[in-house]
Amino acid sequence: MRLATLENGRPDGALAVVSTDGARYLEAAGLSLLSAMEDWPAAEPDLLRLAAALEGGAGGRLDPACLRAPLPRSWQWLDGSAFGTHGELMQVAFGLPPVDSDRPLMYQGVSDRFYGPSDAVPFADAAHGIDFEGEFGVIVDHVPMGTRAEDASKHIRLVVQINDWSLRTLAPVEMKTGFGWIQAKPPCSMAPFAVTPAALGNAWRDGRVCLDLEIDLNGQRFGAASGSAMDFGFHELIAHAALTRDLVAGTVIGSGTVSNANYAEVGSSCISEVRAIEIIREGRPVTPFMVHGDTIRMTATGADGTAPFGSIDQEVVVI
Repeated sequence: MRLATLENGRPDGALAVVSTDGARYLEAAGLSLLSAMEDWPAAEPDLLRLAAALEGGAGGRLDPACLRAPLPRSWQWLDGSAFGTHGELMQVAFGLPPVDSDRPLMYQGVSDRFYGPSDAVPFADAAHGIDFEGEFGVIVDHVPMGTRAEDASKHIRLVVQINDWSLRTLAPVEMKTGFGWIQAKPPCSMAPFAVTPAALGNAWRDGRVCLDLEIDLNGQRFGAASGSAMDFGFHELIAHAALTRDLVAGTVIGSGTVSNANYAEVGSSCISEVRAIEIIREGRPVTPFMVHGDTIRMTATGADGTAPFGSIDQEVVVI
């Protein structure tokens, strides 16, 4: 099942079920995705009925211009850093010592807004080091405090594709304070469709999205790393977050930047990682961060060429 949110002038938009081919939709009357998540057992049967009707040929034509982020806002956004290669390269980029821990890394970011898949994204100053981070995420129902990893998968209701925007010249300053990020982490963007794990089929394995995340910067291929290489699966990230607190329904948990050990072949999912590779190889970073008018496109694709989440396709606007 694929879900989307349509613009209707309200903060949470209107929830719609989308056909497998992404061409048609049926609106879930009276629901937003956030309200559906808050009572998923009641909402899911009706959504599944709409999905079945769509596969039978029902529904109207979906206008991509009307699509917002599938979850335009939520109560909580928790982003992990579950790809070990990315973490190692970021230590080089920021001149930081290795993290001596076998626990997942995670921070809490902005959750009161997620940009839609084609929104122009505003930034205050290009000197802040505008960067994208391609990743995957899950949306959970209510997760009780103390939930174990082996029990966490049942709380994963939807899977999403995310661009976690970052401001790289601000990040090291905030990291060194020990208090976490405020200025360096603006709102994220989401691809248009949230999908159930079952809809991913064999691409959902062991709490991981086993798809290549194809990224094009200004129309040129930048990377196509696989989401399968997470050191911790989403079930383990959920258990980490829920160790000392409940997770409210609608919490979004991110994988962190998709990164593979064979980055020389598959590329990277953020500029900062490429700059770290350049520091290692050439002694200095060469690739610039984004500026006004630059564009980024992200599409997770399977071996058959399908794109279950649709695409993020955005332009940077420096105001």
